[in-house]
Amino acid sequence: ARLGETALAALSLSFPIQMLLISVGVGAGVGVNSLLARRLGQGDSKGANAAAQNGLFLAIFLSLGFVLFAIFGVKAYFHAFTNDAELLTMGIQYTSICCGFGFAIILTIISERIIQATGRTFYSMIAQMVGAITNIILDPILIFGLLGAPAMGVAGAAIATVFGQLLSLAVITYFNVAKNPDISLNFKGFKPCGDTINEILKVGFPSMVMQSIGSVMVVGMNAILITYSNTAVSVFGLYFKLQSFVFMPVFGLANSMIPIVSYNYGARQKERIVDAIKIALVTSMTIMICGTFMFQLFPEFMLVNLFNASAEMVAVGVPALKTISLCFAAAGAGIILSCSFQALGNGLFSLLMAVFRQLIIILPIAWILGKIDGLNLIWWAFPLSEVATFFLALALFKKIYNDKIRDLE
Repeated sequence: ARLGETALAALSLSFPIQMLLISVGVGAGVGVNSLLARRLGQGDSKGANAAAQNGLFLAIFLSLGFVLFAIFGVKAYFHAFTNDAELLTMGIQYTSICCGFGFAIILTIISERIIQATGRTFYSMIAQMVGAITNIILDPILIFGLLGAPAMGVAGAAIATVFGQLLSLAVITYFNVAKNPDISLNFKGFKPCGDTINEILKVGFPSMVMQSIGSVMVVGMNAILITYSNTAVSVFGLYFKLQSFVFMPVFGLANSMIPIVSYNYGARQKERIVDAIKIALVTSMTIMICGTFMFQLFPEFMLVNLFNASAEMVAVGVPALKTISLCFAAAGAGIILSCSFQALGNGLFSLLMAVFRQLIIILPIAWILGKIDGLNLIWWAFPLSEVATFFLALALFKKIYNDKIRDLE
């Protein structure tokens, strides 16, 4: 932010690509997590090892697509939004570095899901903290050229991000090998198993698509907002950075719920499945309601003190944060219900929720509201979309409960 609004806009335009990168890793990781936990619940240790090994192989294969995008696709992507030379340079530099080393984040995410599936989430937390803290320390050093390092601007931020991801990968790999006795990652004589990969993708691919739809939504919103100003795009990017303080704990909660529900579904423990989902729902909605109060009471403080926002950004950002945060409680419930579908092996319902929320509802409504009354009305597309999706999620959960949970012994 202290490099100026152009730097913020560059990272905001890059954000959908980073979301896509993470979505692919998380989607494959959900598939590995669900399959591995079910195999462990069934007492099939050989099948659990195959799920972990094939999941890591799949991660390397998926990473190659982002390397190709870094080489051939990044420039065309940014030119589709702007002709601003400074904005183009910053965005292309940042995105090319992150995608070129995309294997680090994808392998890290899947490795974390492997250790989470065996209940050892503490090690996953340590690996993430090591990478994040390293990133935080390196950011000012590489962005501004401190301690004798060259000042690299947004390229320095990308390098700090990648270095943190590589360190996280090293740490989580060590934990899986040395501290996870339930899984063997010995690749001697390993051959990819098509059936296992298909099982992973059966749950994981809908999750990839579901989360990738978020990237499509952000691209669409950026395309709508940039017709008003670069500031509107920057504010939208800042919103996603701020809301992560609220949403990330809920995603962590949901990711921890998945192996519990999957394991107990494999073990046919109905009461434990229901209890896990109930606890996750209550906790997530509590977190989200606290987040709503934070956004309602301190929007200007967050924009100015955290991001050095200009008066124009504050004028656009305050109503945006207050309006969008009204949907947090419904969004939290939707996240938990969506992940419960994945845990029970029905990724299609999660995909349906994502398509409904982020394509069918939010983008058309945002475009229409913008035409009616300009920028401030656009932000109401978020609460309208989340409330509609929440009612859809309830209907889908009722069906999956009747089909898969109700009659478990």
